[in-house]
Amino acid sequence: MGTNQGHAVKAVAWAVGFLVFAFVLAMALAGVSAAAMIGGLESGSEWLRVSGPAQILLQGISLTAGALLATYVIGVRILGMDLETLRWQGTNWSTRPVRWGLALGVAAAALTVLLSVAVGRARWVGDGGTLMQFMTRALETLVVLAPAALSEELIFRGVPLVLASKLLGRAPAVLLMAIVFGLAHALNPNVTPQGVANVVLAGLLLGTAFYCPGGLWTAFAVHLGWNVTLAVSGAAVSGVPFDIPAVDYHPGGPGWLTGGSFGPEGGLLATLALGAGTMIAVRWARKDTA
Repeated sequence: MGTNQGHAVKAVAWAVGFLVFAFVLAMALAGVSAAAMIGGLESGSEWLRVSGPAQILLQGISLTAGALLATYVIGVRILGMDLETLRWQGTNWSTRPVRWGLALGVAAAALTVLLSVAVGRARWVGDGGTLMQFMTRALETLVVLAPAALSEELIFRGVPLVLASKLLGRAPAVLLMAIVFGLAHALNPNVTPQGVANVVLAGLLLGTAFYCPGGLWTAFAVHLGWNVTLAVSGAAVSGVPFDIPAVDYHPGGPGWLTGGSFGPEGGLLATLALGAGTMIAVRWARKDTA
């Protein structure tokens, strides 16, 4: 086996090992935590299978903890990566790229939803909730979704992407991890092939954002902005519904345009918004010097 082949095998092995380590640890943490809260391993496992806010929060925290420990053990201790290599920090970084990333995620999601209303017959229907209830639930949704977004960035735009970039170059590595990211959502509720394809496209956007100024935190901000904006609008996020007081969102149709029950991520309008966001991120990535 040649030197290059040997490096490739090692990189793949470490990337797979990272993913397995992070997910197994996260599953164990979530299972033990749920069992302690609910009062039994079996009842805790059943509780975790429900897609509610508490479950999403616990799973996100568990995945974040698993990914952080895997990053430290495999990325830092074994592979010798530092915070700059992992794109957690760099020279002359500021919060501006993170704010930019958040704005990009919010804008792309808002554009998708508004286009669904304009051309896809989607609509909001009042459900009797108050503005205060809406604002409170919006804040709760932000808290619930933040760990989930951070954990996915640590897992899919963390050590594996850095390893793949060293082996393949940035663009092929971003594409590879975007495909893995899409396949990881293939069992989500109400998933469709078009929905998986759009999650792959979202992975391209997030992977590109990872190589923008701000690194991991810019990608996290884009991810969080996208998810929270969809959820607060009342739409499903990757097939997972959110109950928002004051408004009920009806996706309209046809499904191939608006995403149907999978949420706006499953439709052509999301494809256009995510594609535009990716092109903007590509231009921004050229300004990164880290």
